Amino acid sequence: MSSREEPSCDVTVIHEDVVAKVRQSMPAEEDLFDLAEFFKVFGDTTRVRILYALSQSEMCVCDLACLLGLTQSAVSHQLRVLKQAKLVRFRRDGRVVYYSLDDDHVKSVFNQAYQHIQERN
Repeated sequence: MSSREEPSCDVTVIHEDVVAKVRQSMPAEEDLFDLAEFFKVFGDTTRVRILYALSQSEMCVCDLACLLGLTQSAVSHQLRVLKQAKLVRFRRDGRVVYYSLDDDHVKSVFNQAYQHIQERN
């Protein structure tokens, strides 16, 4: 096998005990679909930049737009996607709307992924 080939099984033995054990613990298809959708949200650099900013501090749309060099409209659009995915929440203070990460789970997922990327470099 050359170094460019992907490893593969050369035998057709099925390890029935392993397959049965994993099959028993597999989440429902709907849950796996929701998980895939969750990770799709992280597939956009602008949304990742917004999530990073919000992991550091609560911010309003104007602040995020200034920080990221984007229009308020572009930031608002991405925040809508992040809200629908339940990754960010907002609160009103008079006429200003402040955004933050929805909970500590979001910050943890983000931080762990970021640490993984840093370790690979």
